[in-house]
Amino acid sequence: MELESQGTPSAGQTFSGLLLQLTCQDSPGADGATQDPVVQELDALIGAADWPELLQRDPAMPQALEQVARTLSGKATPPKEEDFRGSPETRGAERAASVGAVFLRLLERVEAAKDSLGPSAVMPALRLAAPYIYLFSVTHSQEQPWTSPESQKVAQEVLALLLRVTNCGSVAEFLRGETEDQAGRFTAVMGLLKPELNKESWKNNPATKHVFSWTLHHVTRPWLSHHLERSLPPSLLISDDYQTENKILGVRCLHHIVLNVPAADLRQFNRAQVLYHALFNHLYTPEPDLIQAVLECLLVLFPVLERPLQWKAPEPRPMGPCDDVLQLILTHMEPEYRILLRRTYAKNLPSFIERLGILTVRHLKRLEQVIIGYLEVYDGPEEEARLRILETLKLTIQHCWPRIPHRLEIFLKALLKMVCDVVRDQSLTPEPVKGALLQKAIDCLVLLDHCSCGQVTSLLAKAVQSCEDDKVLQCIIKVQQLSGKTTQAGT
Repeated sequence: MELESQGTPSAGQTFSGLLLQLTCQDSPGADGATQDPVVQELDALIGAADWPELLQRDPAMPQALEQVARTLSGKATPPKEEDFRGSPETRGAERAASVGAVFLRLLERVEAAKDSLGPSAVMPALRLAAPYIYLFSVTHSQEQPWTSPESQKVAQEVLALLLRVTNCGSVAEFLRGETEDQAGRFTAVMGLLKPELNKESWKNNPATKHVFSWTLHHVTRPWLSHHLERSLPPSLLISDDYQTENKILGVRCLHHIVLNVPAADLRQFNRAQVLYHALFNHLYTPEPDLIQAVLECLLVLFPVLERPLQWKAPEPRPMGPCDDVLQLILTHMEPEYRILLRRTYAKNLPSFIERLGILTVRHLKRLEQVIIGYLEVYDGPEEEARLRILETLKLTIQHCWPRIPHRLEIFLKALLKMVCDVVRDQSLTPEPVKGALLQKAIDCLVLLDHCSCGQVTSLLAKAVQSCEDDKVLQCIIKVQQLSGKTTQAGT
């Protein structure tokens, strides 16, 4: 493209004219073309322009650069999901790589001008364009169905150069600002995403949810509390989708919000209750990954919901959300036969026991049935469920020890049966796993003996005389030895 030197519009007006031509033409993505002539001409123009002169003398440069960034970012928008199975050309990956090359050239020219003019002369011109460049970079910098190794590499280079030009040491600093009082670019980025994050349009662009999630996770305490109204509704919207993948993504966004927003802000306008009910409903979905994400989020939400209460001794403490969730988990655990779900439930059970403490006695009857049932079932070579259930039993004994002597015989039989099963196990279970199972069982037996005033050692003394298996006998003797040391130590 030839630029006239006399009697012509300014460089900023030239950019606006090129952008007008771009918007009037059909998108090259419609027919699968990857080379846009206007993008190529814009690349040449950026390379040939005198940027120090433009940034000093042309007041229209901020608006012109914003239009450049907006149009280029739009040219690299990923196609619809039905096109993901095609080639990189069909997915738009090559077109994104060519757009990224233009952004690189633009940022390189701006960086060179910054070195000669100083940041104060350059940053205002880039202020409006930076959020669009950021959105392009995040959209294409990670492995996704619409990207290729080449487009990922270019997008990562664009993001790194953008941070360098804007004097930011990280993405978090770019979004939030250097200090809590300094405005970052998170507001501008969310402003660009807002039209695509409503109920009708958030699935039109497959990258929107990933860009939102990735951006949100880079804004932490105390900055995120200023943007709660912008971040909470999209997170709830994504978590409420029918697809499990989107549910998990939304729940992880909610988890990040709970961790990084003060409890007082979450309680305001009943937000915490809204979060709780949205998460609680997901517990009825039999998806292990979703259940794991929901339980992790609930465990950090409980302190927000259950504010410290002044508990008067004559009055029973009321049931709380943690009690309700544990009750539902135990209801689901008892008849569950799918290994992955059993492991997921068992993995999180100790955290609930620690959270409730002595109040676990409310659920002791059903918890006892779950513990006995899970100790009887082989869980595969890694024995994840049984290891977690033994940990749960240990915590239950520690927190609910006044009620344990009444259940001594039941727990003792279950533990001894499991010890015999593990010792005689001829499957592919590694020896370290068997050793961990036996050690945890021994710890539980020692605690049982301690809270029952030595009844376990008395009962095991009779078993020593009739035991024919050396490994089982070694476990019994070890329990007796540890129980003696524990009694002597007074613990």
